[in-house]
Amino acid sequence: MSLVWSLLLSTLFIGFLLEEHLTLGSSLLVGEVDVTRCRENERHALLIFRRRLVDDSGILSSWGNGDDRKDCCKWKGVVCSNRTGHVLMLNLQPTDGYLGGTISPSLLDLSHLNYLDLSFNNFNGSNIPEFIGSLRNLRYLGLSHAGFRGPLPYQLGNLSRLLSLDLSGNDLYSSRNLDWLSHLSSLKNLDLSFSNLSKANDWVQVVNKLPFLESWSLQSCNLPNIISPSLSLVNSSTALTSLEPFGNNLTSPVIYPWLFNVSSNLVHLDLSLNQLKGSIPEAFGNMNALKQLSLFSNQLEGGIPKSFWDMCSLESLLLHHNSLSGDFTEYTQNLSGCTEHSLKILVLDNNQITGSIPDQMARFSSLTDLSLGNNRLNGTISEGIGHLSELEILDLHGNSLKGVILETHFSNLSSLQTLDLSYNSFSLEFSNNWVPLFRLSFIRLGSCKSGRRFPKWIQSQNNFAELDISAAQISDTIPLWFWDLSPSLRYLNLSYNQISGVLPDLSLKFVGFPGLDLRSNLLEGPLPLCPSKLTSLNLSKNRFSGSISSLCRITGEALQFLDLSENLLSGTIPNCFQQWPNLQVLNLANNNFSGRLPSSIGSLVSLVMFNLHNNSFSGELPSSLNNCTELKFMDLSGNRLSGEIPAWMGQSLTSLVFLSLQANKFNGSIPYHLCQLASIQILDLSRNKLSGTIPECINSFTSMAHKGNLSTTIQQNYVYGDPQFGDIGPYIDKALLVWKGKEYEYTKNLGLLIVIDLSSNKLSGQIPGEIASLSGLVALNLSWNILTGEIPQKIGQLRELEVLDLSRNRLSGEIPTTMAELTFLSHLDLSHNNLSGKIPLSTQLQNFDASAFANNLALCGPPVSSSCPAAETQQLLPRNINQEDEDELGKWFLAGMGVGFVVSFGGLCSALLLKHSWRLAYFHLLDNLMDWLNVRLGAQKPRSKRKIQS
Repeated sequence: MSLVWSLLLSTLFIGFLLEEHLTLGSSLLVGEVDVTRCRENERHALLIFRRRLVDDSGILSSWGNGDDRKDCCKWKGVVCSNRTGHVLMLNLQPTDGYLGGTISPSLLDLSHLNYLDLSFNNFNGSNIPEFIGSLRNLRYLGLSHAGFRGPLPYQLGNLSRLLSLDLSGNDLYSSRNLDWLSHLSSLKNLDLSFSNLSKANDWVQVVNKLPFLESWSLQSCNLPNIISPSLSLVNSSTALTSLEPFGNNLTSPVIYPWLFNVSSNLVHLDLSLNQLKGSIPEAFGNMNALKQLSLFSNQLEGGIPKSFWDMCSLESLLLHHNSLSGDFTEYTQNLSGCTEHSLKILVLDNNQITGSIPDQMARFSSLTDLSLGNNRLNGTISEGIGHLSELEILDLHGNSLKGVILETHFSNLSSLQTLDLSYNSFSLEFSNNWVPLFRLSFIRLGSCKSGRRFPKWIQSQNNFAELDISAAQISDTIPLWFWDLSPSLRYLNLSYNQISGVLPDLSLKFVGFPGLDLRSNLLEGPLPLCPSKLTSLNLSKNRFSGSISSLCRITGEALQFLDLSENLLSGTIPNCFQQWPNLQVLNLANNNFSGRLPSSIGSLVSLVMFNLHNNSFSGELPSSLNNCTELKFMDLSGNRLSGEIPAWMGQSLTSLVFLSLQANKFNGSIPYHLCQLASIQILDLSRNKLSGTIPECINSFTSMAHKGNLSTTIQQNYVYGDPQFGDIGPYIDKALLVWKGKEYEYTKNLGLLIVIDLSSNKLSGQIPGEIASLSGLVALNLSWNILTGEIPQKIGQLRELEVLDLSRNRLSGEIPTTMAELTFLSHLDLSHNNLSGKIPLSTQLQNFDASAFANNLALCGPPVSSSCPAAETQQLLPRNINQEDEDELGKWFLAGMGVGFVVSFGGLCSALLLKHSWRLAYFHLLDNLMDWLNVRLGAQKPRSKRKIQS
C-alpha cells in the first residue's frame, strides 16, 4: 500500500473521530466518559455475525454474553457513537492470526455503520457478499487481502456515500465494464490491485466520472490497452493526485496523451512493470506537480528527456531496468538549479548509460539515493561525491569504473546506509585507524581490492545486515572480533579470497535467518556448528575435512541452499534431511563420501538441483527419492551405485532436464519408463553395466526435438539471507560431459547442449530409427556397446549434430548417404564396426581423419582410400534425388562445356541456388565423374609404366 494511500486513510479515520463522539472498544479515546451502551438489537446482530466466523486465534474473545461483556461498544474492533450508542465502525483487521468462515447478513442491522474493515483475514475463496452494497452509510470499506474470489460485486455501486474502497489483494475479476463505479460519486480513494480487469475497457472513462477521486491503485490488473486516441485527448482535470497502473503489460503509447491530460494535480505516477516501448516523451516535463515518477521495468530506450531537469517538484525518479542510453555526464550538466535541489531519489540501474560520474554530482544537495548499477559507466569517481551529505544509498555496482577509493570520498557521508561498489575495478586504500562517519547496513564491495589483511575499518560497523567483501585479494585469517561484530547480520560473503584458518562455532553468532558464502578459500578443519535457522550455506572449494553430521543441528525449515562440493569431507551422509523440506540445491560433489544414500533424502520435496558427482556412494537408490518431483538437475556420476535404474525415475521425476548416472555399476536394461522424461535435454548413462536394447520410445524425449538455447540454462533462483529481506540469486550447477573424446565442464552454456550418451555399456540390438526424430541433438554417443544392424537411414535429419560416436560396436551395412547432410558435424567416430561400401561424399565426411572409419574392412573411398572398386562406383541416387533432376542437370553441365566454362559456371551456380534437389544431384554427378576418372586413370597406369620401361 502506497504512502499516499496510507496518509489518505489516516486523514479519513481522524475525520470520523472528529465528526462523531465515539466510544471505542479498543480504547482509542482515552478518558472519554462512557454514558451510553450499544443498542441491544445491534449487539444481537454482532453475536450472530460472530457465530458465522471461524476464530481459531481468539481475535473476538472479548465478544460474549456475560455480565461483563454486555456492552458491545467495549468489544475489540467495535466503535460506537458516544451520543447514540449506535455501532459506527467495525475494524477487524487482525494483528495476530486471522478470521475465517462466512460473513453474516446480520450486519445489515448495523444501520449506522460507516466504517467496515475485514482486511487481511481469510474467507477461503468465497464471494464478496452482495448485501454489503446495502450498507448505505458506509464511507470506508476495506476488504483487501482477505481471501475473496469471484466477480467484483456491482451492488457496491449503491454505496453513494463511500469515500474509500479497498478490494486489493484478492482473486477478483470483472466480467463487465466498471460503469458501476461511476455511481460512487463521493469516492476519493480506490484500490483494485490484483483484480482481473481484462474486460474493463472503460477503466479510463471511470476517472472522468469520479470528480473527487484522488488516489487509484491498479497494480497487476491485466488492464486492456487504450485503443482509441480520442479517449486519450479528453481533458479530465480531475482531483487525481496518485495513479498506479503498474504491472499491467501496457504497451500502447496512446496512454501518454491521456496521462498528460487526466489531471494537473498528479503528484505520484507509477507506470513501472509494463511493456512500454520507445523513448520517454518530453511532455512529462510539463507535469509540474509531479513528485514521484516510476517507469522502471519497461522497454524504454533513448535518452532521459531534458525536460525532466526542469521539474521543480520532482523528488523521486525511478527509471531502472530499461534500455536507456546516453551520457551521464551530459545529463548532469543539463540540470537546472530547479531539479538539482528537489531530487532525492535517482535510480537508473540496469540500463545502458555511459560516461563517468562528474564533479557536478555534488550539486544534488538533497540526494538520498543514487543508484547507477549495471550500466556502462567508466572512469574514476570524483572525491566530490563525498559532499552529498544527505546520501543514504550509493550503488555503483557492475560498471567499468576504476581507480583508488580513499577516505576523502566519504568525508561528509554521515547518513550513508548502503554502499555498493562491487564488480568494478576499484582499489580501497584506507588507513588502519580510519573510523568512518557512517554506520552501514549493507556493505557490498565484491571484487574491490582491499589488500592482504582483513579490513580493519569494518570493526567500526557494528550493525550491518549484509557484508560482501568477496574477491578482495585477502590472504589472512578472520579476526576473532569479527564474529561478535554484528548481531543483525543476515548475509555474509567472503568468497574467492585466500582466507585460511579454522572457523569457530557459528551457531550463536547470528540471529534471524542468515546466509553464508565462504567458498573458494583455504579454510580447513571440521565443518563449523552453524545457526539453526540458516537459509543458505556455501563452503565449496575449501579444505574442510571429516564428517558432516554437525549439519543436523540446522533444525529450521528455512534452508534452501547447501553446497559443500570440492572439499575433503568423508564418511556417510547423516539421515536428517527431513529437517529441510525447503532445500532446493544440494551439492556434495567431489568429496570422499561413502555408504548408502539415506532414505530421508526423499523428504527434500523442493529439491531442484542434486549433485553427488565423484564420491564413493554405493548401493541402490532409495525409493523415497521418487518424492523429489521438482528435480531438474541430477548428477550421480562417478560413484559405486548399483542395481537397476528404477522405473520410478521416469514416472515421478518428469521435470528432469539433466540426468547423469555415468560411471556407476547400474545393471539391467534401460527402463522404457525413462521415455516419460519429456523435458530431458542431457541424458548420460555411460560407463555402467546396462544391457538389453535401446528403447524405441526414445522419440518421447520431446525437448530433444528442438534446438537448445541459453534461456533453458539449468539454474535455480534461491533467496540468500533472510527470506523476508534477502536478495534472490541464481545458482547454475556445472556438469561434466565427454565432448569430442575429452571431458569438459559446462555451466552457463549447458542449455545449448542436447546430448545422449549411452556409451561403454553392453547394449545390444539395433539403433532405433526413432532417434532421427530428436532433431535438436548436438551429441550422440553409443560407442563401446554390442549394437548390431545398420545405421538408421534417416540419421541425416539430426541437422544440429556436432558429435557422433558409434565406434566399437557390430554395426553393418553401408553408411547412409543422408549423413552427407550433417553439415555441423565436427567429431565423428565410426571405427571398429563391420561397415561396408563407399563413404558418402560431402564437405564434412572427407575432412575427417581416416581413423574415424578405421577397422571397417569393407569401407572404401576418401579418406580411407582414394577410390572404390569399379564394380561399386555406380551407387544408387539418394532417395531425395530423382533421375529427372540428374538428367536435366547433366544437360546444363554438357551445354556449359560447349559455350565456355565461365558462362556455364555462372549459370550452374544460379541453378544450384534455386533448387535444393539439383544441389544434391550436382554433388552426386561430381561423385560419379570422379569415380570414372579414377577408374580410367587407374587402368592407364600400367600401360604408361610399360611405355617408360620400353
